[in-house]
Amino acid sequence: MAGLFDKQAKLYADARPTYPSEWYSMLASHTTLHSLAWDVGSGNGQAAFGVAEHYEQVVATDVSEDQLQNALPHPRVRYLHTPLSLSDDELVTLIGGENSVDLVTVAQAVHWFDLPKFYTIINRVLRKPGGVIAVWGYKGFEVSPTFNALMKKFYETTIPYWNQNAQSLFDGYKDLPFPFESVGLGFEGQPLELDMPKELSLERYLRMLRSWSAINSALEQGVDLLSESVVKEFEGVWGGSHLIRTVAYKAFMLVGKVKV
Repeated sequence: MAGLFDKQAKLYADARPTYPSEWYSMLASHTTLHSLAWDVGSGNGQAAFGVAEHYEQVVATDVSEDQLQNALPHPRVRYLHTPLSLSDDELVTLIGGENSVDLVTVAQAVHWFDLPKFYTIINRVLRKPGGVIAVWGYKGFEVSPTFNALMKKFYETTIPYWNQNAQSLFDGYKDLPFPFESVGLGFEGQPLELDMPKELSLERYLRMLRSWSAINSALEQGVDLLSESVVKEFEGVWGGSHLIRTVAYKAFMLVGKVKV
């Protein structure tokens, strides 16, 4: 969905959580070689940065130039803008060629993709044998029973403003087509469930909500879902604006290799 996150690119980069380093170690242990990784829909490079700790080179791509302008610099990460106008052959060549990629990662983005087209490219670039593709996302946040109840109520106000592609994310990728052979870390129809505990202030939590595409879509239609009164409600159940709380992001992952 090109352009969907362009307007809040800087906010997105600042507000979204980093992923646990253990995830990257786990994925690296499932690839035979560690020469080249491809982080697709990289945005500001949150996943690419972690992948680069285990691979000699990471190509991080996105259809949004605005997102890439906020990317985190790393000596082993090469950021590339990949407009939708690129042909499949051009994209394969740009990434590294056929049978060249050891690990493909897609963090919080695969539900926006043209999946048949994307998976065709993956089957071309992923190393066979020894290459792995991993897609993951997160859909919910647990803080406390009282806060969770308010968050559920708030989420319901956002439903009319989400793009229909986001439904797969809210379903935890349980309905996401994933035509790859399992490596024991989630498979089609049964993603691996993971928690991401983070220490957050209310301000940072609200920044994360403001980075949602639905919040910005509503604003474009003249609706402020995070109005002053709503923020006051959040502050009341959070326990004060200066309190740091543990937020458990509810994540899920699918990992596989090309079927031969």
